[in-house]
Order: sequence, then C-alpha cells, then structure tokens
Amino acid sequence: MDILDLVAHPEQRSEELIAERSGPIQWVIFNRPQARNAMTWGMYDRLVEVCHEVNADTAVRTMILTGGGGKAFVSGTDIAQFKSFSTEQHVTDYEARGNNVMATLESVRCPVIAAVAGPCTGGGAAMASCADIRVVSPSARYGFPIARTLGNALSMQNYARITALLGVAKVKDIMMTSRLMDAREMVACGMAAELVETEEALLPRVQELAGQIAQNAPLTLQATKESLRRVTQRLVPDGEPSDMILLAYLSHDFHEGVDAFLEKRKPVWTGD
Repeated sequence: MDILDLVAHPEQRSEELIAERSGPIQWVIFNRPQARNAMTWGMYDRLVEVCHEVNADTAVRTMILTGGGGKAFVSGTDIAQFKSFSTEQHVTDYEARGNNVMATLESVRCPVIAAVAGPCTGGGAAMASCADIRVVSPSARYGFPIARTLGNALSMQNYARITALLGVAKVKDIMMTSRLMDAREMVACGMAAELVETEEALLPRVQELAGQIAQNAPLTLQATKESLRRVTQRLVPDGEPSDMILLAYLSHDFHEGVDAFLEKRKPVWTGD
C-alpha cells in the first residue's frame, strides 16, 4: 500500500501507532482516529522504541509524525488513564515518563517533521514542539487548553520547549486564555514553517520536504539539532522542581476536570 493511502486509511492496520519506512523516510502514524488519535501509554512506549530504532539505523534520514485519518494530529493523552491518579508517586511517575518520551523524540538524530491537520493539543502539542519542522493544513489547531479542561500543568521541560518556540508572552497568552492557535497564527508566530493550501496537499508536501532534507549532509543536520537542543535545555532548572506539578495534579480541581471531561460537562473549579 502507498504510504499516503496508509495515512489516509490507517484502519486497515491494527496498530495504534504505525511505524512504516519509505526509502530514507521513517513515518510514524498515530492511529486512533476514533479518539482523535489520543495517546495511550502503549503508544507513547512504542514511539520511544521507534525513536531508538531510527537512531540505530543511519539509512533513515528524516522522520515524519502525523495523525491517521486526516482529522487530527494528536488531541492529547487519553484522559481515562488519569482516573487512577491519587498519590504523589502517580504524578511524579507520569511526569518522568512524559519527560522521557519528549526528550527521546527531541533527541532523534535526524530531522523530524510534524505534519499537522486538525487538533494538535496537550500531549500532541508537546510532541509537535519536539519536532524540528511543523507543516500545517488549514484545519490545524495548536495549544494546551488545560486551564479550561483538566486543571493540570505542564512540566518545566515542556514549558521550556514551547517558550523557546513561541516566547514567554505568547505562551502566557495561549495558556492563560486556554485558546487554540489556528494555522495562520502558527505560521505568523514561527511555530509552523509552512501552511499548505488544502487538506489534501499536506502529506504530499511533507513527503516532498522530507525527501529534500534527506539529501542534505546528515552530520550537519545532526550537529545542528543537538546544538540547538542543548541551547533550549539551558532554560530548564537543574533538578526539575515538582512543586507546581504536584500542586495541580493532586488538587480537587484536577479530579473534577478529569471527571467533567469524561462525563462531557463543564468543570466547576474551586481552586482546591
């Protein structure tokens, strides 16, 4: 099957995360379109495995991340998985796991392109922020609407990444208003490199771009990636503090946010 057909019709495969090679390009397709490609723990684990596989295979020159079905990139982490959160250990384990996933993705030695259509929110927005280049379709929407949905918080590493991309003022804007940037704003603020004209044009354009990049000197690209990653890491304090994470995740408001999301109602925030 042609790779673009596979992305458009991922239901023909059973995996929730499809890893498919096409010449020098490694495709990663998030395949839960019925849930707007919300990530399960297993999908995160498989993504880490694919990143390690790419790093071990120098024949891979570029990697593409995209959402199967064309309606969403990734809408976040599957919220049902948060129902069991009740202790400090649950919170710290989750944040450590999430930080490992994002750091592993960010450390892939070759350029990573995120092809974004539809919602790119929460964990999906974090993964897109770890990519080197983002190309978006007209339906793309990016942000972390947690102040109106779950009442949780981002890790310091994720705040550092999005601040390096957007700047402090824009991060405060989207976090505090809990709004999503549309495709035009993503390009205007430098978050996205390119906006294609139609939904159908996204994947062919990203495939073309990945092929062009694959022809460039791989060690130059690797050195550029790693050097800039080290610059960004300077924004993260030594020994990442957990006080703000614990403040949010162990609150009554967080459990109310999870329950309200699953019950499809508006949460009632109390600040407790």
